[in-house]
Amino acid sequence: MTTNKWITIKGTRDGLTLFMNDNCSWDELLIELDEILSAKHVTVDEPLITVKIKLGNRYITREQEQALLEITRKHNKLVVDQIVSNVILKEEALNWKEETDIKLHNKVVRSGQVLEVNSDVLLIGDVNPGGKIIATGNIFVLGNLRGIAHAGAKGNREAVIAASYMAPSQLRIAEIISRSPDSDKEGVPMECGFIEKDGEQIIMDRISSLVKSRPQLNAFERRIMNG
Repeated sequence: MTTNKWITIKGTRDGLTLFMNDNCSWDELLIELDEILSAKHVTVDEPLITVKIKLGNRYITREQEQALLEITRKHNKLVVDQIVSNVILKEEALNWKEETDIKLHNKVVRSGQVLEVNSDVLLIGDVNPGGKIIATGNIFVLGNLRGIAHAGAKGNREAVIAASYMAPSQLRIAEIISRSPDSDKEGVPMECGFIEKDGEQIIMDRISSLVKSRPQLNAFERRIMNG
């Protein structure tokens, strides 16, 4: 690890990590970054080196981010892989909260109705044939799912659909669509659907299987318990 006045460099097997001091001025940081990278001599035969930049408690604008990239790119063999900050704008934080909250609905989604949620959704009630429920996150139905359910609507292939009684006319997770087989008209209690890792189809299994296939759902349980 190499420590300069404002920037600490740590070499890893994946490349370089630059830890930027968040107490100095932005101009001082850019000057030191340019001096550090200019002092490193790289031969033509060396492979590309990926650089991860950690800003600490400093927020930067798009223009400042571009300045970082330009300084790094002008030095051959260096490629910025990631820029990480501990802080985000209030608007981004509110959007993140909106998308990660669990929306609770106590109703019946009847034929012709659409319930659309920009987060995980817990529906206490039924989705009747002809009804539709859409969520950017996971869908949990404490009732009969007989209509259409679309989880991960913005492309989240990790999303799951679970129901107390699963007899949907169609399931969709991200871009993957699965229809209920005609032979299974009676439906299945306590079942869920999810996309297997690197898979291209929706797998149906008992809800208890989610413990292994989606361990991150433990956080969902904690959020339910904590309100």
